Amino acid sequence: MSDLLRLDAVEAFYGRTQALFGIGLSVREGGISTILGANGAGKTSTLRAICGMLKVRGDIRLDGQPVAGLPPEEIARRGVGHVPDGRGTFLELTVEENLRLGGYLLPGRQAVETAMERAFHYFPRLKERMTQQAGTLSGGEQQMLAIARALMMNPRLMLLDEPSFGLAPLIVQDIFAIMRRINTEERVSILLVEQNAGLALQLAQEAFLLESGKVVASGAAADLARDESIRRAYLGH
Repeated sequence: MSDLLRLDAVEAFYGRTQALFGIGLSVREGGISTILGANGAGKTSTLRAICGMLKVRGDIRLDGQPVAGLPPEEIARRGVGHVPDGRGTFLELTVEENLRLGGYLLPGRQAVETAMERAFHYFPRLKERMTQQAGTLSGGEQQMLAIARALMMNPRLMLLDEPSFGLAPLIVQDIFAIMRRINTEERVSILLVEQNAGLALQLAQEAFLLESGKVVASGAAADLARDESIRRAYLGH
């Protein structure tokens, strides 16, 4: 498999404050990669850099084409769906309105309707709540809505930032199972930022460990899961 996404020597900045220092990582076509690290390690900043939300230096390529410095809308148009930390749903809008906003770049009403049915295929609970205000959904349902909204653009690559945060373990298992189905059935590549290192390493094929804005370890997820120092630091055993 070739790389769908590749970062080489990427630096990122919040104003004058540098957050990433020479990041290099990749996501294979149809694959799942995960970024692990403590709070403040640069995980969310990496996703924001890919999405065009930060000033960057270095090389970011999507399907071999440079995208560093492009605006977020153009990166979304090229097939990158972003599920941010905190979910980013519009709480005052209904489920349906949130999904339609997610499909704002689609070419016409029929494309939007098709994308919605695709989203409901993976998240049937959302179809039951189409007219419900997003702010009244449970935490798990809001996370499902955030993923479904990103799926509306028929992305080739999904960036997921802490999808398990604040959710009950059974809900987390459901969401991770759906993410695996989306990857397998739709061939959507995934770059996952996740504090639950055990779950992330089970889902992903490749893993990258960040500390202070730098990649300090990388390789096959199964290999990192067996690494004793990583297991002690991130898996608790």
